[in-house]
Amino acid sequence: MNALQQIIALVIILVICFIVAGIGSVATTPNIESWYKNLAKPAWTPPNWLFGPVWTILYITMAISAWLVWRDIGLSKAAIPLAIFALQLILNALWSWLFFGAHNPGAAMVEIVALWAAILATIILFWRITPLAGALMLPYIAWVTFASALNFAIWRLYGA
Repeated sequence: MNALQQIIALVIILVICFIVAGIGSVATTPNIESWYKNLAKPAWTPPNWLFGPVWTILYITMAISAWLVWRDIGLSKAAIPLAIFALQLILNALWSWLFFGAHNPGAAMVEIVALWAAILATIILFWRITPLAGALMLPYIAWVTFASALNFAIWRLYGA
């Protein structure tokens, strides 16, 4: 494949990732200054302004990771790893709808465990194809690990 095809593929994957981000933000954004602001949260909760830049970087690295896998072995050979990647994207958006949209930290806690497992599976599958692709997913699983701890703490405080 030529350079133009590679650029087009990267742009398509970036657009897909940011569509998922947009779907999640539809549930998140209207609830930040109302429901989320008034939740009991642990002292180590990051400031709200940090989430946007972190997620922007993570969606970019996720897209590059998937693009590297596609570029290195093609869509047909990468069907299973890219399907797991798509699954974790769906779970990523679903978490926002459960936590922020449904105001249900408990359901979001259960779901984030599935998200974490899907990210781990993606990392393993991507790493076997292109170690750089797997490595680019490591900040994402680290952030979701942190988000899981935060979700758990909020859930505990929410139910208290």
